[in-house]
Amino acid sequence: MKKFILILSVLLGSLSTAFAQDQPDGERGKALYVAYVTQQLKLTPEEAQKFWPLHTQFEAELKGVNKDLPELTKQQARLDIKKKYQEGFSKIVGAGRCEHFYRLGDEFRRKLLEKRAQKQENRPNMRRGQ
Repeated sequence: MKKFILILSVLLGSLSTAFAQDQPDGERGKALYVAYVTQQLKLTPEEAQKFWPLHTQFEAELKGVNKDLPELTKQQARLDIKKKYQEGFSKIVGAGRCEHFYRLGDEFRRKLLEKRAQKQENRPNMRRGQ
């Protein structure tokens, strides 16, 4: 349990560090996402042990949706994948937290974009050659 809390603390600490950068790289972005979802869903170590492997499969299927499909077809394919995994996630975290999980991805991306925009606003407007 102490190890889990330590890892979670480190990940949450890196959250503020990554928000300070323009674009988190792939690994940092993944770590931030894991920390955010773990915190928001209040995953216990036992739940996290079951949740993240299933999530990896879920993400792989979502990424496997053909990007060349018409937009509505892509959206339907993604919805079908979410429905397919809903029961598995619900068994691990319960129906309410499963519903919350499906909203977290958009929340996470929105917060990253807000932080990035906020940082852009705080930068001095420097032009080349000045």
